[in-house]
Amino acid sequence: MSIATAVPKPAEPEPEPEPETKSGSRIAADADKPIESGLSVLRRGLRMTPEFTEGLIVTLLLAVIGTAGRIVVPLAVQQTIDRGLRADAGPDLTVVRTMAALAALAVVVTAVSAYAMNVRLYRTSERGLSTMRVAAFRHIHDLSTLHQQSEKRGSLVSRVTGDVDTISRFIQFGGLLLIVSVGQIALVTVLMFVYSWQLTLLVWVCFAPLYFFMRAVQKRIAAAYSHVRVAMGRMLGAISEPVVGAAIVRAHGIEERTARRIDESVDAHRDAQTRAQLFVALTFPMGEFVVGLANGLVVVVGVWLGIDGQLSVGELVAFLFLVTLFVGPVQMGVEILNEAQNALAGWRRVLEVLDAEPDIADPGEAGEELARGPVEVRFDHVSYGYPGGPRILHDVDVTLAPRTRVAVVGETGSGKTTFAKLLTRLVDPDQGRVLLDGVDLPRVRFSSLRARVVMVPQEGFLFDATLRENVRYGRPDADDAAIVAAFADLGLADWLAGPAGGLDTRVGQRGESLSAGERQLVALVRAYIADPDLLVLDEATSAVDPATEVRINRALDGLTRGRTAVFIAHRMSTAESADEILVFDAGKLVERGPHTQLAATGGIYARLHASWTAQQKPTQPS
Repeated sequence: MSIATAVPKPAEPEPEPEPETKSGSRIAADADKPIESGLSVLRRGLRMTPEFTEGLIVTLLLAVIGTAGRIVVPLAVQQTIDRGLRADAGPDLTVVRTMAALAALAVVVTAVSAYAMNVRLYRTSERGLSTMRVAAFRHIHDLSTLHQQSEKRGSLVSRVTGDVDTISRFIQFGGLLLIVSVGQIALVTVLMFVYSWQLTLLVWVCFAPLYFFMRAVQKRIAAAYSHVRVAMGRMLGAISEPVVGAAIVRAHGIEERTARRIDESVDAHRDAQTRAQLFVALTFPMGEFVVGLANGLVVVVGVWLGIDGQLSVGELVAFLFLVTLFVGPVQMGVEILNEAQNALAGWRRVLEVLDAEPDIADPGEAGEELARGPVEVRFDHVSYGYPGGPRILHDVDVTLAPRTRVAVVGETGSGKTTFAKLLTRLVDPDQGRVLLDGVDLPRVRFSSLRARVVMVPQEGFLFDATLRENVRYGRPDADDAAIVAAFADLGLADWLAGPAGGLDTRVGQRGESLSAGERQLVALVRAYIADPDLLVLDEATSAVDPATEVRINRALDGLTRGRTAVFIAHRMSTAESADEILVFDAGKLVERGPHTQLAATGGIYARLHASWTAQQKPTQPS
């Protein structure tokens, strides 16, 4: 088995389907897009993670020591043959013992140096990879939710995990071997030149064409693997969607169509992978051919030089040892270069995420802190349109007084949700300003904004943890007494007593062990314990049973008391109890006022309320 076949082969990265930005453009490099050069990717990656180069001089020195130890053995063999096994005077055991001890010492020093180098390389690479993961993860969170929601499922997560793991495997295996191989080739070349410059030149002449061949084929391999990644992304998308939507697939009886789509994507990935491997396969027979040619020519020319008196038997044997030490790293280098394409592809994908400019920027230390207390909200002639789409809100100009409960109503597509996103700075307006207590939102630090303003979505998202841990997301330092008191303040003490595990009850992935209404109750407690001054609530009772709706409404009363609260209302019962109602139609604020006033005017709100009231009446039996 050749040395090359023993190289640990890094696993193929498993990218998710390639994501799209909010404007519809691809974040990741498309298969047909010009690929950034590997050297450029490497430079940018090392600038981003300087940990990879920390202490590199010492690591390289250890690599040199380890490599130098390897070439001591051929030297010892040469000296033993030429000086210790003399045909005319018999063997010189002193020389033989000395050379054997020197070779043993070299083996020990080589092993110790290799161990120390491995430890240093693993430590520095893990620090660098940790920095890369943290930077990518934080940058993803710096992107707006609009940006994140435009990505296909799991794509960004795969870049923080799978793509970084690909880099990790290469640096810790391929990178290590590359350092050793380059050093070994250099030292072996010098020693070979000392023995015979003619044979050294012969070896390099044999291997020079392989270098140019590899340079030419690497571009094709990179392009081929780019197609593989695109095909894999499509395959994962075709597989993951039916898994998530298995109930829909069965309900509509589209198993056969779904299976056909999966089969087509799998076949496409297989074909792309096969084409890529065809290029890779060319490199191995080429390397084996060059190795055989070099060894054969060295033996023939070496014997001729020996006959001519230019090379001793020991020197020829030592040179053949050195050729073996030269050939191994070259063969290994061929495979490392192939695997480097995978690592560079993963590095490109991580850098592409970091290159994405956040469209909602945190002013950081330069930003302002909002003072605690009830919040006044001001929309100053605000307009907004999603990238590539029509205008959603048109010249909204309204002020919401502190400590008021405001319901935002309107038909689907009227701009209610966009209003809430602007208020919580999930998006920024195209025109106008959104102000809290007179401060323009882009000037407010994220830490202050998230502490003062909390949004409770329509579906309460819970993490796969205990009730205690889910509630603590609102305030990490909250103890059990504070959590129990929060449930009690919202009238949910009896509900908390229901689960046998109490606060230790695990809610399952996405809270699936709880009902939709129960998840919403926990989300409300989480918001309550965070103690915000402004609450933005998407309709919390739109998909629950009447009994749970009563609990939620009671909890909402406790949650919003003394705070400014904005409800995205889907049920008119929420609007009826609000202090003020904002009515949106086609992106415009068309009506505002209390329920009694708006219901009496006969406008859009009166029509929506009448329609909802009619739907609530029980049908009479015929």
